[in-house]
Amino acid sequence: MSRFFTAGDSSSSSSSDEEELYSDPEAQKHSEEESSSESESEEEEEGSGSESDDDDKTGVNKFLRDQESSEESEDEEKVTVVKSAKDKRLEEIEGVVKLIDNARKIGDWNTISTEFDKLNRQVVKIAEKEKLPKIYVKTIAELEDFMNETIALQKVTTKKMNATNAKGLNAMKQKVKRNNRDYAAEIDKYRADKDEYMMEEEEEEVQPAPKAKKPKIQYTDEVDAGDDEGFSRVGKGGKALQYTAESILKHLRTIIESRGKKNTDRAEQIRVMEKLLEVATTPYQTIRVLLTLVSTRFDLTTSTSTGTMSQEQWKMAEHEYGKLLEMLEENRNMVVVENAEEWEDDEKPPQPAAGELIKIPGSIVSIAERLDDELTRSLQHIDPHTAEYIERLSDEQALYSNILRGLLYIEDLQKIEKLETPQDGANRMVMRRLEHIYFKPSQVVTILEETAWKTIPAQLDSKITPRNGAKDIASLVQVLSTYLFVHSADIIRARAYLCQVYYFALHDQYYRARDMLLMSHLQETIGNFNINTQILFNRTLVQVGLCAFRANLVYESQNTLQEICGSGRQKELLAQGVMMQRYSQVTPEQEKLERQRQLPFHMHINLELLECVYLTCSMLLEVPLLAQTASSPDIKKRVISKTYRRLLEFHERQIFTGPPENTRDHVMQASRALAAGEWKKAADLINAIKIWDLMADSEKIKMMLSEQIQEEGLRTYLFTYAPFYDTLAVSTLASLFDLSERKVAAIVSKMIAHEELAAALDQVNSAIIFRKGVELSRLQSLALTLSDKASGLIEANERTLEQRTQGTANAFERQGGSGGRGGRGGRGGRGGQRGDRGGSRTRGGQQFGGGALGGAIKA
Repeated sequence: MSRFFTAGDSSSSSSSDEEELYSDPEAQKHSEEESSSESESEEEEEGSGSESDDDDKTGVNKFLRDQESSEESEDEEKVTVVKSAKDKRLEEIEGVVKLIDNARKIGDWNTISTEFDKLNRQVVKIAEKEKLPKIYVKTIAELEDFMNETIALQKVTTKKMNATNAKGLNAMKQKVKRNNRDYAAEIDKYRADKDEYMMEEEEEEVQPAPKAKKPKIQYTDEVDAGDDEGFSRVGKGGKALQYTAESILKHLRTIIESRGKKNTDRAEQIRVMEKLLEVATTPYQTIRVLLTLVSTRFDLTTSTSTGTMSQEQWKMAEHEYGKLLEMLEENRNMVVVENAEEWEDDEKPPQPAAGELIKIPGSIVSIAERLDDELTRSLQHIDPHTAEYIERLSDEQALYSNILRGLLYIEDLQKIEKLETPQDGANRMVMRRLEHIYFKPSQVVTILEETAWKTIPAQLDSKITPRNGAKDIASLVQVLSTYLFVHSADIIRARAYLCQVYYFALHDQYYRARDMLLMSHLQETIGNFNINTQILFNRTLVQVGLCAFRANLVYESQNTLQEICGSGRQKELLAQGVMMQRYSQVTPEQEKLERQRQLPFHMHINLELLECVYLTCSMLLEVPLLAQTASSPDIKKRVISKTYRRLLEFHERQIFTGPPENTRDHVMQASRALAAGEWKKAADLINAIKIWDLMADSEKIKMMLSEQIQEEGLRTYLFTYAPFYDTLAVSTLASLFDLSERKVAAIVSKMIAHEELAAALDQVNSAIIFRKGVELSRLQSLALTLSDKASGLIEANERTLEQRTQGTANAFERQGGSGGRGGRGGRGGRGGQRGDRGGSRTRGGQQFGGGALGGAIKA
């Protein structure tokens, strides 16, 4: 075995260990003496071995000598410095101060804000046991001066800082004011004489601060009737929380600063603010608590699974909003505006001078909008066919009353010239009010308005919509829309205009609604608006089409509904449902946004009624057109409704058709009966559709449809059977279609005038004389069809050839001259030779000259 492993023999050491374990005490004592003597001898050997040569060492020790000696020398060079906890904390503070100074040089307010928070946390730890560091006082004093200089510079300079720095500067503005208030005395000493203040020796010995005794929680013998009987609320650190009028602003500041942070118990915050509301003694405190309380209730929606606000919380928020408006109406010296500065002193409330207003930061308009949005979101998630939906919908009355009351408050603020209240707040409130009434019948809106005005004190009145004019609903909608059209711009103006058109169409004022819609030119620019406004435009367009149908204007109705109903995406375009397609490329985020845009059920337009109106109008227009093109093939085929044609072709392909079951079946079977001249059967099928009962004056609608079917049946009959008649008595047609002779003569005269019918009306004999020779035979019709297809094929061929021969226009030109049609020698080729006799003769006469197309290209 190699000598490098002799020193590390493990078998001998293990056997000696076993002997020591099992030997008697005397032997053990003897062995200990031997081991001690051996160790002494080994030490002597080591001492002498260090002076001897390397050959005296065996094994690995020989090769580790240099390494061990280098490590020992390094350990000797290292000097261990022991620092106190105070010095370590001072070093950390100096490091943070250095970072703040560097950030100040480059104007990085975001970094300054972050490091300032870190510095304050470190100083709090020192201030508990030791004296406040003077470098900290110097830093916060210089930081305040630098901040004031920066704010003053921003007011006069044209170059603005970026959004991140501006956000950091605004945050530091609040932090520095709040923080320096606690160290005002030290900062004043520093500013009085900076050098002397920094040169003073700090006390080295710091006496330990006496431990603060925890206040004992006292239990009273009086027992309240509430849930917290015999207990007091305990905060952080085990301290009992006491809610007094003096501590309200401090509690509110703590709650506001904790908003948006993780692990914040919002329900607990709401309970705290409810306690504060009970102990509030002044109107200022009550208003501040109510503003914070309503905002905190809205924060609860983010923690729910559906993302909607519970009905209980919504009603409490709505009640508190009404109470807030009542407090503001009673205390005119206090106003809630969005651009007000926050009151910093939590110890005492503001004390305004006589005639001075107290501005409280907040937004009356935003709370009303959020209440409206939460109610809409709640209605979206409730099954509309349950009593719960009706119960939830009843809350709309209270919301509308508060919206009206909030509008009155905004109008009062606009009367105060000192405030310079922006117009945007009033526009938003008027728009919310208009969106609650534009789609409802006038009878419902009348009840809504009367109930809302009853809840408002009699001394309050509106300048925009006075209390006396609440009964005239048509003028109310027009006044609100006109106000927004004058004072707003872009989206709000367009939405107000569409709401007014919708209201007119809903109340059967078709021509007024049509003229307004056409004059607005919104159909040209609606693609530039947001999706919600596009949905409102689609709803208005559909309502105008239904209004035209009720006014017996079949063509106008079908033309208006064509774009929405012809697409097959009525649900999606009207925001009344999400269409899940099989291979759609919709992302989950897009689907979520689409569901959020859905309208509540009480705002829906009946899609089955819409489809029924569209298909009925298409039938009354398409069936006579089909009969006309079938009897006169020379007339260019025209399609009015592709959707109707597709449904009709599908119905005709069916081998067996049973009795009609739905709206489509009724319309399709009525179409076949009308095409066959059975107008009575068609009228019965159309009138049997039960959906007509949902329309106002359903009997009037059915009579109107029967008359239309009679007239279109007469037109269809004349188009179909005109080739088989020489003359036809007007009385015969009147008896066939149960119409008066005067009505038949008017319809026939109109057809002759529009050149739809090749005939003449004999008024003396009351007969229709048909002209012969105009109709084409079957062979002539087929020949015309063949010629049309051939000309279309030639045009397509020439178009393709032109695309492929771009830049090679002379490819078909013959050498001798301009060649027209090529063939065997070609006439164009011969003509070219005759025209240029002096020229050289071409090579052969059967070369391709390009024909008519070649001549056209060359020309």
